[in-house]
Amino acid sequence: MNREDLVRLRKARDRMDREYTEPLDMAALAGTALMSPGHFQRSFKEAYGETPYGYLMTRRVERAKMLLRRGDLSVTEVCMAVGCTSLGSFSARFTQLVGESPSSYRARSHEESAEIPPCVVRAYTRPRRA
Repeated sequence: MNREDLVRLRKARDRMDREYTEPLDMAALAGTALMSPGHFQRSFKEAYGETPYGYLMTRRVERAKMLLRRGDLSVTEVCMAVGCTSLGSFSARFTQLVGESPSSYRARSHEESAEIPPCVVRAYTRPRRA
């Protein structure tokens, strides 16, 4: 893959990081990278090791974990706040990446991380694919 393609893919990835709450479809993301949707999906997976949808959902789950730790929003409210439209899909992906359901995650204590610097908490709690 050439440097120019990597720069364009990074623009699309940065857009997902910034606009994760927006409804981002493959055609729009591919347009950001100036690629066809099929080429974009293949190139993104080659460059980053996961599909664009997988990357976007991982970012959404990462942000959802932070909102759930606060405890002032319901799971449904968190689902909508991070840009998901289906509670079932959100819960399934959350459980797959985190290892427990969003409601279980929200219900348990997160005091152990209260005194840890936020940058360390983000690195430690980042969802990881198995």
